[in-house]
Amino acid sequence: MHTEVQLARLRAADLRAQAAAHRLAAEAKPHVELRTRLGWTLVELGLRLAATPRPTPVPA
Repeated sequence: MHTEVQLARLRAADLRAQAAAHRLAAEAKPHVELRTRLGWTLVELGLRLAATPRPTPVPA
Protein backbone atom coordinates (compact mmCIF):
# COMPACT_ATOMS: atom_id res chain seq x y z
CA MET A 1 0.00 0.00 0.00
CA HIS A 2 1.03 3.54 -0.49
CA THR A 3 2.12 5.54 2.49
CA GLU A 4 -0.49 8.23 1.83
CA VAL A 5 -3.30 5.67 1.88
CA GLN A 6 -2.07 4.20 5.15
CA LEU A 7 -1.80 7.65 6.71
CA ALA A 8 -5.29 8.55 5.52
CA ARG A 9 -6.72 5.38 7.03
CA LEU A 10 -4.93 6.01 10.32
CA ARG A 11 -6.18 9.59 10.39
CA ALA A 12 -9.74 8.46 9.62
CA ALA A 13 -9.59 5.90 12.43
CA ASP A 14 -8.26 8.56 14.79
CA LEU A 15 -11.06 10.96 13.84
CA ARG A 16 -13.66 8.26 14.37
CA ALA A 17 -12.23 7.52 17.82
CA GLN A 18 -12.28 11.22 18.73
CA ALA A 19 -15.87 11.54 17.52
CA ALA A 20 -16.92 8.52 19.57
CA ALA A 21 -15.21 9.92 22.68
CA HIS A 22 -16.88 13.29 22.16
CA ARG A 23 -20.27 11.65 21.68
CA LEU A 24 -19.87 9.64 24.90
CA ALA A 25 -18.78 12.71 26.84
CA ALA A 26 -21.75 14.70 25.55
CA GLU A 27 -24.16 11.93 26.54
CA ALA A 28 -22.66 11.68 30.03
CA LYS A 29 -23.36 15.36 30.81
CA PRO A 30 -26.94 15.95 31.79
CA HIS A 31 -28.73 18.90 30.24
CA VAL A 32 -29.50 20.11 33.73
CA GLU A 33 -26.37 22.28 33.69
CA LEU A 34 -27.80 24.60 31.05
CA ARG A 35 -31.15 24.76 32.81
CA THR A 36 -29.45 25.56 36.10
CA ARG A 37 -27.34 28.35 34.58
CA LEU A 38 -30.39 29.82 32.87
CA GLY A 39 -32.40 29.67 36.08
CA TRP A 40 -29.76 31.45 38.12
CA THR A 41 -29.37 34.06 35.39
CA LEU A 42 -33.11 34.76 35.57
CA VAL A 43 -32.94 34.98 39.37
CA GLU A 44 -30.05 37.45 39.12
CA LEU A 45 -31.96 39.53 36.58
CA GLY A 46 -35.05 39.56 38.79
CA LEU A 47 -33.01 40.66 41.79
CA ARG A 48 -31.46 43.48 39.80
CA LEU A 49 -34.88 44.63 38.65
CA ALA A 50 -36.27 44.47 42.19
CA ALA A 51 -33.30 46.32 43.68
CA THR A 52 -33.34 49.16 41.15
CA PRO A 53 -34.85 52.22 42.84
CA ARG A 54 -37.70 53.73 40.95
CA PRO A 55 -38.07 57.48 40.76
CA THR A 56 -40.80 58.82 43.00
CA PRO A 57 -43.65 60.46 41.11
CA VAL A 58 -43.95 64.22 41.59
CA PRO A 59 -47.47 65.28 42.62
CA ALA A 60 -49.06 67.54 40.05
